[in-house]
Amino acid sequence: MKRHLTTVLPSILLGAGTLILPATLWAADPAAGAAGWTKEYPQADGSAPRSCVTCHGRDLTRPGRQANTGKVIEPMAPSVNPQRLTDPAKIEKWLTRNCRWTLGRECTADEKADFIAYIKTQ
Repeated sequence: MKRHLTTVLPSILLGAGTLILPATLWAADPAAGAAGWTKEYPQADGSAPRSCVTCHGRDLTRPGRQANTGKVIEPMAPSVNPQRLTDPAKIEKWLTRNCRWTLGRECTADEKADFIAYIKTQ
């Protein structure tokens, strides 16, 4: 069954003072997210391999630049950009778009959770 963050994130529940997280987020691994962030993915069209670093850089507290358009990307780190990771629809939209462009396919729910776990540590 295919899961999307828009269905997973809203399912975070607060009940009787206890935070209940879906299994995908419990299993999220910031180290795996960091490894995926820097991994270079070969491109089917023969262009240079891409990684998340290609546009966002290694320091997520700093702005990035979209490789094709040159558009400035605001820092990803919630520590300097509190608006990051606050809207599940935006998270799903950008992970879907960027996974397709960078990895050449959609990311799995586990990969998305790992990327978010990594970004949250920045």
